[in-house]
This record gives sequence, structure tokens and C-alpha cells, in this order.
Amino acid sequence: MTSKLTFPTGFLWGAATASYQIEGGWNEDGKGESIWDRFSHTPDKVKNGDTGDVACDHYHRWPEDIALMKTLGLQSYRFSIAWPRILPTGRGTVNPAGLDFYSRLVDGLLDAGITPFVTLYHWDLPQALQDEGGWEVRSTAEAFVEYTEAISRRLGDRVKNWITHNEPAVVAFVGNWIGEHAPGKKDLDAALKISHHLLLSHGWAVPVIRQNSPGAEVGITLNINYTQPASLSPADYTAYRVGDGLWTRWFADPVFGRGYPLDVLTSGKKFGLIQDDQMPYVLPGDLDAIAVPTDFIGLNYYNRGLARADVPDNAPQTVFQAPKDPDHWTEMDWEIYPDGLFNILMRLHVEYQAPKIYVTENGASYSTPPNDEGRVPDQRRLNYLRSHFAAAHKAIECGVPLSGYFVWSLMDNFEWAFGYAQRFGIVWVDFETQQRTPKDSALWYKQVITDNGF
Repeated sequence: MTSKLTFPTGFLWGAATASYQIEGGWNEDGKGESIWDRFSHTPDKVKNGDTGDVACDHYHRWPEDIALMKTLGLQSYRFSIAWPRILPTGRGTVNPAGLDFYSRLVDGLLDAGITPFVTLYHWDLPQALQDEGGWEVRSTAEAFVEYTEAISRRLGDRVKNWITHNEPAVVAFVGNWIGEHAPGKKDLDAALKISHHLLLSHGWAVPVIRQNSPGAEVGITLNINYTQPASLSPADYTAYRVGDGLWTRWFADPVFGRGYPLDVLTSGKKFGLIQDDQMPYVLPGDLDAIAVPTDFIGLNYYNRGLARADVPDNAPQTVFQAPKDPDHWTEMDWEIYPDGLFNILMRLHVEYQAPKIYVTENGASYSTPPNDEGRVPDQRRLNYLRSHFAAAHKAIECGVPLSGYFVWSLMDNFEWAFGYAQRFGIVWVDFETQQRTPKDSALWYKQVITDNGF
């Protein structure tokens, strides 16, 4: 007998995008250059030399895209603001055309009965600020507050759900330690300083949003994939603790008022990851500012990872790992592990006592194209979403205050360093014609939203 999983009344179903990934119009109407404009135009940084110059052309096609969202029954839409559209040089003179674009977008969403969720920073820092040192200097956190003031003052009467930052760990580490994202630096000391200034700017921005948008709910989105030691060896467990500390607790602990985890400082120093545990850039009052009370935490979850030491102890027992077949791995080479979503939601609830949680991103990359009938039979994505929705439902039954779910992504788009080689959308985009085609997963998702369950 098949049972139906029904979600709580008022549960919010939506989809998410990011400005640089969909908008295009990269140098139109007074918009300044972003670090992703510069990075994607630098040879050998993005697969196939792809750029976000046009992307999904959402800057011009937003009315069509809102109509599509309405057709799919979306209750909410999470999108980000392009900072250099608002302040082309990062601070100073505001660009009216940029404010007008997002104001029209918000009005269009509200007219369609769709709740806007605004993310202030989804990685497209104004290049002018990067030239001054980027997030490595404290003045960029101050500029973020100026930007927050400008956009929240314009939209605060209509937007009542705000996210300050998307995945600060990826900004700090993938962009400035690993170097695979803009601005492409490989300096861990700089990345740790950047992580602090990102969190500090979050803490400073929250009261500004509250002042300009009375009654609004404000949070931050963290990426937390489920990580386990690859074996029962002490070496692999130590690798897990260091990795979890850097990628998860380094960001979650300060936001929830615990400061930076001391074990990361000591173990990081031992393993050569952190050179100086004094962190002179953390000034008095900073940690209190970062710990400003928020209304929710956003969770971006995609997969499981296994932590391995450089020289494992060859323990006989290893953590179970599914074989690399299409049923267990996505085309991003990410393992499908819905139990990990349940475990992370429980962790945020039990360990951090988050007052409210949204899954702000979850989805899978599959390149299934339209068939001869014009349908996109992306059954593997549908299966992925179904299994993760079920894991979320299980977490709710266990008391997790999960209030909404945003599928990543509304439509195929520019997937950062992968360019257009990866497709996460529930809507197929033909990048030559810009035609949008809802995939089977989108049609199934529409029914889930209608039924508030499946």
C-alpha cells in the first residue's frame, strides 16, 4: 500500500536562481562589472570559455519567466540581486535603472501571487571592490551595508523575506583558497580573513534590513553537505573533524553565537591549514555582531562526501558507499544521499536550535534533452527530488521547524566554472533560442505543490 506524505499547512514550495547565472544584460543600463564578469572573460577559467553575458536573458525575459512560474504553481521564488546593478562601483552613486529592474520584478511576482525571497549576495561582487582588496579588506563589509541600505530601502515595503549571503564557505574557500571560482585566488590565510568579513557584513546588514523592511524575516544560507569519515580509522575521523570544522562549523558556530570553533584553530594549525590562531582582523564586538538574532537559517544541500586522510590506516571497515551508477550519482559526480538531508536538518534543529529552517537549494544536474515529442523525460531528477522531499518530511515528523523548500534550479543556467555543461533546471533552456520547456520533473513538482505532498 502506498501512503501519501502531506506537508504542514502553510509550507512554502518554490524554486531558486542567482543573478549572474540567469540575468545576462551584463553591461546594460549602467550595471558595473562583477568579479564573475571578469573571471568568466579570463581564458581557461570557465569550461568551454562560457560566460554569463546572456545566460537565460532573464533581464529582458522576466515577465515570461514569472508567467512560467505561475503556470508551474510556484508559491515562492528565491532570486538574488546583482550588487553591481545597484552600485556599479560597489559604493557611492546608486544606479536607478538597477533599482527599477528589481522593483518591477518584485511587483510582477506579487501580482502573480508569488512570494519573493531576496538573496543580497550570491557571489557577484563589484569588480571595483575586488580591485580594492575584495572581501579580504574590512571596507568591503562596510560597502555591503551601504548596498543593503539602498536595496532594502527600495524593496522593503514589499519584500518580507531576506537572505544576506549565499554559501559564504564557497565564496571564501572555492573562490579564494581552491581558486575554482571568482576571483580565482589560492590563499587560505586570505580565505579565512574573507570568511570573517563575509560573516561580519551579515551581522551588520541584518538590523539595516529590519529597519527598512518592518516585519520582515531575515536569515543567511549555508551550504552543508553530509560528510562522514571514509573509514573507522582515527586518521579519517580526524580528517572529517577538520573538514567539518572548516566548511560547516567555521560559519555556523559564529552565526549561532558560539564564536569560531577552537578545535579548528588548533587542529588546523597542526595540519598546516591555519598559520596563525590569533586572527588580528577579528576586532572587539565583531563576534557579537555576527551573532545577531535571525529568523531562519537557509540550508543548501546536494550530496554526501567522505573524508579521507592522506595516509589512511587501512581499517577493515569502511563507510558504505553506493556504486557510481546513474541511479546513485548525478552528472556533477555527486553522490545521491537523501538521508544526508534528514541528518543535516536534524543537526540544525538539535545542535544549533535553529528557530526556522528553509531548504533554500536542493536539486540535481542531468542533461536529459527534449525528446521527439518535445517532452523532457528527466525521470532521474524527479526521483532525486522525490527522495529528498521524503527525507524532509521525515525531518518535519521528528520536530524540525522546516518551513519551505526551494528547488535548485528554476531553469538551466550558467553553472559557474562548469559554464553551460551542467543542467540543474526543472525547466529546459535552449540557450540559442531561449525557449523554455518545463521538464517532467517540473510537471510533477506542480502536482506536489497543488497537493502539498505526494
